[in-house]
This record gives sequence, structure tokens and C-alpha cells, in this order.
Amino acid sequence: MKNNKFNRLLIIGFLSLMVVTACKKSSIVPDEPVTPTTVTPAGTREELTKDSIFLYSKELYYWNTSLPTYEVFNPRSFGSNEAELYALTQYSNDPTTGKPYEYVSSSAEPKYSFFDYTAATSGKTGALKADVNGSANDYGFSINYSTTDDLRVKYVYPNSPAAQQGLTRGCRITSVNGRTSLSYSTANVSFLYNAILGTNASVSLVFTDLNNNTKSVVVSSASYTVNPILYTHVYTVGTKKVGYIVFNSFTNNATAGLNSAFANFATQGVSELVVDLRYNGGGYVSTATQIINLAAPIAQNGSIMFTSYYNSYLQNITTAQRKASILAHQPLLDDAGKLQTFTTGVNGKYATYADLNYSSTSADNIERFAKSGNLALSRIYFIVTGATASASELTINSLKPVMDVKLIGKTTYGKPVGFFPIRIDKLDMYIPEFETKNQAGAGGYYSGLTVDKDAYEDYKKDWGNETETYLYYALAYANTGAFPLTAPKTASLKTSTLPLSSSLSTEEIKSVDAHLDPNGFKGMIMTPHGKM
Repeated sequence: MKNNKFNRLLIIGFLSLMVVTACKKSSIVPDEPVTPTTVTPAGTREELTKDSIFLYSKELYYWNTSLPTYEVFNPRSFGSNEAELYALTQYSNDPTTGKPYEYVSSSAEPKYSFFDYTAATSGKTGALKADVNGSANDYGFSINYSTTDDLRVKYVYPNSPAAQQGLTRGCRITSVNGRTSLSYSTANVSFLYNAILGTNASVSLVFTDLNNNTKSVVVSSASYTVNPILYTHVYTVGTKKVGYIVFNSFTNNATAGLNSAFANFATQGVSELVVDLRYNGGGYVSTATQIINLAAPIAQNGSIMFTSYYNSYLQNITTAQRKASILAHQPLLDDAGKLQTFTTGVNGKYATYADLNYSSTSADNIERFAKSGNLALSRIYFIVTGATASASELTINSLKPVMDVKLIGKTTYGKPVGFFPIRIDKLDMYIPEFETKNQAGAGGYYSGLTVDKDAYEDYKKDWGNETETYLYYALAYANTGAFPLTAPKTASLKTSTLPLSSSLSTEEIKSVDAHLDPNGFKGMIMTPHGKM
């Protein structure tokens, strides 16, 4: 139970939410009308927002028991919302002992958390990448270093401005806005960030394509619909048909494309599948469950896919606590953003986060397999890197207990926790609110999922090239049942296409990814549902 002092602070949080959301019809619980004149709590709008950030975290944050008291934390002392969020997320639980400890990050970014400034008049850019929601307004490509002096295109979204200018994966960038000295350095990474991810309307590039042609282009930022399926193909490997799909983000507009791709694999008799998630930082849980059900054995129908676990306060919240909870002022929205209502009990009452059942034994928090499509797989390979995170890891972890799963590449990012948005005035707050575990009870992969075949990536090959390192290892295993000891060799030169060790360390590659990938979102977004 909270002490009286904290209850008084909680009331301040309620009032702050009443004041800052009263002007938003969709954010008011209709059976509890409030107006800005209901009460005027002490503090500025900014101070009340900072209070609300802390108070919501005190109830929803997965590691809420590690948070200090309001007085000790003093949310109003922070110079910005971002500074407060960073400080909040330095507290988490030791995954080994389960006991609270103060987490000190080596990054300047909040741990697994961010704000999305989506409300009108906020004056800030949302942190939730638009491409997770199926649209983008940028150049449409990403880069990284193959070696310290070899800058390559990692991927290009179909129909994006970059694609229209002829850029493809594997192209070598030799000039950016006139700068030709692009060797790996902190200064050059900063320059590239500003040139490619900044606010510039265009970027001038000189690049050499995969046919060794040099081209000079100007890529202008523009709006386009994101297609996260970058490539699909079916290979004949001995007597087997092996499917390959490059899936770059768990967007909420991928349903039709995924169904079509998997239906094509089934039609062509694919029995093993390679799912390339090397740059996939996550997205919507609903899209992850779709892929899982497309790939899973039909025999798993009805069995547990994964379970979501909330903090102990939420799992054991009492009726009295629900009524007094700040969550009662957070409306429950459906996938379309509309208010959910109760269909039983109090008909017509709008539901809030306080009405949800957070128990891990509740059917609301247990996802079960429901096979879709006709694809029957004997084995699935996942291509992964340190950029593979969250919903990607959920997909892999959920399939591990139910079929033969092989991982190729580098250890994944490590994010077994997810979130749903908390609206506070002009921002949506995303903080870890739940952790997922598969049917075997396995989760907690905070250090990432380890691979069966560790290898360096070959940035010089386009998607689908059978000598591209990661795809090569998958196809080789499909053919022989074992991973080759050495990297692929070209047919003409009979030499390895990649050095045994990269001139950039894994951590350096991760660092560049974190700075230069417009698809660098690391998250697992779930729309909370209850049996209303």
C-alpha cells in the first residue's frame, strides 16, 4: 500500500491529468467529466507534466519497486521531460536476482524508453518513427561501414526517394554533400547523421553501384508508404525449397504483404524458411503474432505462444486501488484509436487502464497460437544482428520451443520488455510496462539472443545474393545440415568474399547503427485489451 504522503502526491497527478487533458475530448473518461476549472492544482503546466511522468511510472514501470519516493526523485527539479525520463530509466531490477538496483547506463539515451510528441502544438518531432506506422517522410535509406574506409548502403525502402534515384543495398557511397573523406570517425559519423537524418530537404551523393557504375544524384526527402518487406525469393537447395524474406520493421500495414509472401512460399513447396531480421528493431506485437502464426506448426494451435508479465503492484491491484489509481484517468483505446466501452456489467461506461486485468494468469495476457496459411516448415532460420530487437526477438523466442530454429549473425539487441502509450498532455510516454516469456517460460534475454553461427556481415552484396555471408550460411545448412567453417567463396576467384575479422568491432558497428539508421526504433508496442 502507498503511504499517505504518496497518496497526496497521487492526487496531484490526477489533477494534473484532469487539467492537461480536459481540452481533448478523446482523452476524457466520459462518465467522469472534468474541466480545467474543476480544480487548479499548484504548479505550472510543465511542472504538472513532470509530476505525471513520475506518478505514471510509479504504477506502470516494470521495475517500479526500484523507483525512489517522489520527494527523493523530485520530478520538478529536472530541466526537461527528457532529462526526467533518462533519470527514471536508470532504475531497474537486476534480472539475475530480481532485486532493485540502480542501473547506470553508458548511453545518454533513456533505457528502453522515449516520448512521442504527437499532439498538435507540441512543437517537437515524435520519437516513434513514422515508418513503424506504415509511412515515412525521409530519404528512405540507411548506411554503415563495411570497413573503416568503405561506406555502404545497408538497405533502401521500395518506392522511397533513394530507390527512385537508383540506390540499392551494397552501393558504395564516395561523396556526401561534397565531402569525399568519409573514413570512419566520430566526426564523420556526426556529419553523416546531420546530412542523412537531419532536417535538410535533400542530400547530394556520389556512389558506385553493384555494376561498378559511378552516379551522382540528389535525394530529396519526401513522403512515401513504407513496405517493410524488402525482398523475397525461393531457392532450390538439393531437393528442398527454401524461402527467403527480408523483413525490416513490424509496421501495422504489413498484413496483406506478409500473407501474400507466405502464401507464395506455401504454393512453391517451401519447407525451410530464412527470415532476415538483421535491421529490424521491432514495432507492433500484433504484426509479430501474425508472422509467428504464419510460420508455426499447426499442431501448436491453442497452446501458449507467449505470456505478458506486469509488475507485482499491477498483478495484485485491488478494487480499492483501481478506483484510486491514476490509471483511471487513462482511457483505453482500441487499435483504431477509439475509446473502448464495457459490453457487460456497466454498459456504456468507457474503459480505462485501471479496468485491465494485469495478472499473468489472465487470458488477456496469454497469447495462444492460431495457425494461419498453409505453410508447413521443418526448420526456420533467423538472420540477426545487434540491431535486431524487441518484436523481432519476441518472434524468435516464441518459436524456439515449438520448432527447429537457427540463428545466424550476431547476438541480438536484448529487449524482452514492451510498452503501450501513456498520454500526458502533449506527449505519449513509452516506458517498459511488461515482459514476455514463451511457452517454456524462457525470457529475460537482456543481453540478447545468442546465435548458432556467429559471422560478420557482408555489406557489399544485394539482397538475395547466395554468396552474401548470412544467407550463404543458411542455405549451406539447409543443404548439408551443418554450418560451413569458412565464409563463402566467389565462383570465379575461389577466395573468401569477406575477411575473417572486420576492421570495425561489433560495438563500433552497433554505434554507427544507433546513429545512422532511420529505422533504428527499438520497441515492442502492444495495444492493451481487456474483456470489456
